[in-house]
Amino acid sequence: MHSTKTYKVSGMTCNGCRTNVEKKLNEIPGVQASVKLETGEAELHTQEELPLTTLQEKLTELGDHYHITDDLAAAAPKAIEQEISPSGQYVCPMFCEGEDKIYHEPGRCPVCHMYLQPVEKVQKKGAHEHHHHANAKPVANAQNAGKYYCPMMCEGDKVYDKFGSCPVCGMNLEKIPDTSIKVEYTCPMHPEIKQDHPGNCPICGMDLVPNQVTEEDDEHYKSLLRKFWISVACTVPVFILSMGDMLPGQPVSQVIPYQVNAWIQLLLTLPVVFYTCWMFFERAWTSFKTWNLNMFSLIGLGAAAAFVFSLLAFFFPQLFPAELKGHHGEVHLYFESVTVILTLVLLGQVMEAKAHSKTNSAIKELIKLSPAEAILVEGGKDKKIAIHDVQIGNILRVRAGDKIPVDGIVQEGHTSVDESMITGEPIPAEKAPDDRVIGGTINGNHEILMKADKVGSETLLAQIIQLVNDASRSQPPIQKLTDKISKIFVPTVIVVAIITFILWSVTSAPNHLAMAFSSMLAVLIVACPCALGLATPMSVMVGIGKGAKNGILIKNSEALEKLEKADVLIVDKTGTITSGKPSVSEVVSGNPKFQENDILQIAASVNKNSTHPLAQAMIDKLKAEDQAFLDVTQFENIAGKGVRGKIFHMHVLLGTPRLMQEQKIAIDPAAEQQIEDLQKKGNSVSVLAIDGQYAGLVAAFDALKESSIEAIKKFKEEGIEVHMFTGDNKNTAEIVAKEAGIDHVQASLLPEDKLKGIKKMQESGKKVIMVGDGINDAPALTQADIGIAMGTGTDVAIQSAEITLVKGDLKGVHKAYKLSKMMLRNIKQNLAFAFLYNVIGIPVAAGLLYPMFGILMSPMIAAAAMSLSSVSVIVNSLRLNQSKLD
Repeated sequence: MHSTKTYKVSGMTCNGCRTNVEKKLNEIPGVQASVKLETGEAELHTQEELPLTTLQEKLTELGDHYHITDDLAAAAPKAIEQEISPSGQYVCPMFCEGEDKIYHEPGRCPVCHMYLQPVEKVQKKGAHEHHHHANAKPVANAQNAGKYYCPMMCEGDKVYDKFGSCPVCGMNLEKIPDTSIKVEYTCPMHPEIKQDHPGNCPICGMDLVPNQVTEEDDEHYKSLLRKFWISVACTVPVFILSMGDMLPGQPVSQVIPYQVNAWIQLLLTLPVVFYTCWMFFERAWTSFKTWNLNMFSLIGLGAAAAFVFSLLAFFFPQLFPAELKGHHGEVHLYFESVTVILTLVLLGQVMEAKAHSKTNSAIKELIKLSPAEAILVEGGKDKKIAIHDVQIGNILRVRAGDKIPVDGIVQEGHTSVDESMITGEPIPAEKAPDDRVIGGTINGNHEILMKADKVGSETLLAQIIQLVNDASRSQPPIQKLTDKISKIFVPTVIVVAIITFILWSVTSAPNHLAMAFSSMLAVLIVACPCALGLATPMSVMVGIGKGAKNGILIKNSEALEKLEKADVLIVDKTGTITSGKPSVSEVVSGNPKFQENDILQIAASVNKNSTHPLAQAMIDKLKAEDQAFLDVTQFENIAGKGVRGKIFHMHVLLGTPRLMQEQKIAIDPAAEQQIEDLQKKGNSVSVLAIDGQYAGLVAAFDALKESSIEAIKKFKEEGIEVHMFTGDNKNTAEIVAKEAGIDHVQASLLPEDKLKGIKKMQESGKKVIMVGDGINDAPALTQADIGIAMGTGTDVAIQSAEITLVKGDLKGVHKAYKLSKMMLRNIKQNLAFAFLYNVIGIPVAAGLLYPMFGILMSPMIAAAAMSLSSVSVIVNSLRLNQSKLD
């Protein structure tokens, strides 16, 4: 007994929800379900009537927000029906047509068919509160690590266990990275010994060495690369066998008979169609099934048409009219078109997979910054423990030169810590008891004891890793211009091909059915998107090469496509618009016995055994002035404050103003005012005392790069708004911004603050370029619409950015911006070439000229037209190489 019944389903907010509900209901044995989003109804064909509880239990597997009922009278929830806007303005809660799209009548959204909501309610609740699971992003946690999701979020937060294509849009699924730190302990003498905690080798007794476990290479990329080389191996001989006779003397036909040639081409084409590139036909089928037409629709349609035509021409040549046959009655085969088109598309997929395999490199680099183990002080004894075993409240010993294991508070000792990975500032921070230290930063030359107060995911480094990870998945890939055109072009070609077949089949021409079929196929072949497919990739390929020649390394094509639309430029200070290397800006003598040269010579000499960046600035300055270093005895490093030593008969003390106060060194009011003025100008000041008396001071400043002012000026002339985001203090930041010509500056920012600042700009509709060089810039670089890293910066910043400037020069940012504009213009020209040939070729292929002139386009001519359009695209793309970026 078969039963058909319609049920009401609530909780669906988008087509992804509808797909999930329909799929889940169809998992019930004996059920055939069809779900409609517009009406919120599910029609079930079952062998026997099922209890409602069975259906509800199945939907509960998707979440508690889906409910099924057999009460069809409730066309919509009562709460929704009663929500009438006092202002008469309504908005789609999914913002399908943007947040500014206002409706003046109640009803449903024309895109997603959800009920429109009063503007007042949506604004009160927040822009995307109604998205529920539909637009939620998959969470990067231990449970989801290593799984896959659709970057277009077609099915919301749904994840997949295996790599594949999205069942809705056909795009490649992307992998969720594992952000946890995995450590494996091995014996250096016996690598077969492996365990997850410290200890001794059971064979030789040596201490086991910690190593971080990294993910294996992307299997999907390696699989595609292997398929690509198989395709190349098959395509090259097919191309030679097919096109070789275009050479003088027809050398291929002289050696290989037509039948043998055709069989070889067919056998070599089969692996390309049914193995290496079969996924393109699957995606084309998905695109037609879901009506999300894209480049795969065109590729599958054109390649399939050429393949079917060639099979029919080879096995049933008698079906074709004489106009399409050669001198010996053979019909030209187009296996080479099939293999060349598919192999070129596969090459593009290999390049895309390579880019995706590097997507998580920034996160891997960040994870490497965390130490693998810590030294626990317990009961007066030291014990090595794995980093994941550290507990809040543990007392940890950090030796000189080691990484700080987790976030915590210094308990004993004084040291300087290199925090440039967090702050981006080159000068180490001085640490004393009760000062905070950050996990992953590098301890200086003194041992300290610290108390852990944040571990695991609570540490600042872990939070930065999470920020980078979230930002990297918050931006779906841009919709390619060719895909937008395809939504119109593909249906148009199909309609033209069908009309061609119908018109030819009703004519009285000889062999009219064969003519109808061959003309229909000719339309599909001439419309095959070889040139259309090359239009974007060729320009991108040349553009990326052009950028590389100018010191602009571009990670993916989307960066260049998005760069042209940017209207805000955000720059970091240190290492981006400044050199990132402090230099001596001023030397002042405070004692008539010493000249400025004497002050510099004494300060640099006592500092020559120090590795502090300020010390290096003084040493470099002394070398530049060609002065000799003085001998120093009784040298002592005063942790976090300065240095002391003896030069000749003089007792020399050099350090911070605070050190002078502690040592009871009197500084007159005029000198104190001078120190304050220099600090307000962004200088770091070191005070020199000789024999207990104030002698002078040395100021160091991180200077602007010469090119920064020029580059910022060019951007402002282009109408780009320039901002500075820096972790440095406000006084220094404002001075540097003023010198660089930057009107908007925000200082003392943490990585999270920079990220929030960019998000705020993006929420207001602005497209943001972020330029930085430090690990503290990594989340911001990833969140920005376009992240640009200085090649002189950290590996993490480079991995997080889409564009890297080899020379670390802001002028390169403007070059990249100009290159983006030229590349987009070139792509549009290429598309014009591609469509010009289609506009001319499709009507001719359809037989428009046959009634008047007796001209019928052979598919061979159609293929030649395709090739000519491709050559035009390639030649036009190569013109980019001749363009100037200065």
